[in-house]
Amino acid sequence: PRYKCGISKACPEKHFAFKMASGAANVVGPKICVEDNVLMSGVKNNVGRGINVALVNGKTGEPIDTKFFDMWGGDVAPFIEFLKSIQDGTIVLMGTYDDGATKLNEEARKLIADLGSTSITNLGFRDNWVFCGGKGIKTKSPFEQHIKNNKDTNKYEGWPEVVEMEGCIPQKQD
Repeated sequence: PRYKCGISKACPEKHFAFKMASGAANVVGPKICVEDNVLMSGVKNNVGRGINVALVNGKTGEPIDTKFFDMWGGDVAPFIEFLKSIQDGTIVLMGTYDDGATKLNEEARKLIADLGSTSITNLGFRDNWVFCGGKGIKTKSPFEQHIKNNKDTNKYEGWPEVVEMEGCIPQKQD
């Protein structure tokens, strides 16, 4: 049998299936899929250098928005404004591509930590990172993977390997 987003097992009732991958070096963009709906990918041509973000309604699983923020050559201010505008109960999925950390400042990192991330404080130059959290979450998210950029262990010249993650996000209850 094939499960939503190609994950390895079916999700229980009142859960949303998701699968995501960070980018590969500066060649292949990240991919984010929720409930068999590919929200972001290189094929859809809606990904970019930096941090790629997909917002999903925590009650319905419907997509709300997708954006990417260039954290190498861009400005962190629009990213901070975007993070502040996310409504409570929204599922937030993030994946890095190329470099997602250079322009991150303390405010941006804190806003992402407030979504349930624990690795964001250590995210560095060209690290690969995928994360799924939520606005208004009271706990740390179990859905996070982080690979440090390390010239001794990198799979590609100057870049770590792709990091992938799949799982079942609990539906937001009233």
